[in-house]
Amino acid sequence: MASSKDYLTFVLEQLSDLDGISYRAMMGEYILYFRDKIVGGIYDDRLLVKPVPSAISLMPTAAYELPYDGAKEMLLVDDVDNKEFLCNLFLSMYDELPTPKKKKSTSKK
Repeated sequence: MASSKDYLTFVLEQLSDLDGISYRAMMGEYILYFRDKIVGGIYDDRLLVKPVPSAISLMPTAAYELPYDGAKEMLLVDDVDNKEFLCNLFLSMYDELPTPKKKKSTSKK
């Protein structure tokens, strides 16, 4: 089941106090970025984030769920209605997220 654009819009509105939030549509789902780092995504109208230590400490009882078959488990964010919590979650996770890999440039000979 693909995620709805309405749910994406709702989550983006909840994160609107943060600069640098972006997303990319991918196979009916949405990958969420914070300052160019992948934080998580929206899968089947569920907000899932990477299970970095700060996210685990802020959501100690969060369920681990698969975004899709064959993927690594991610943390389900239940409290999407709490704008302050969501912004704090993304801010606290940022330093623990991997830096994006540089894309190799193709040189012409």
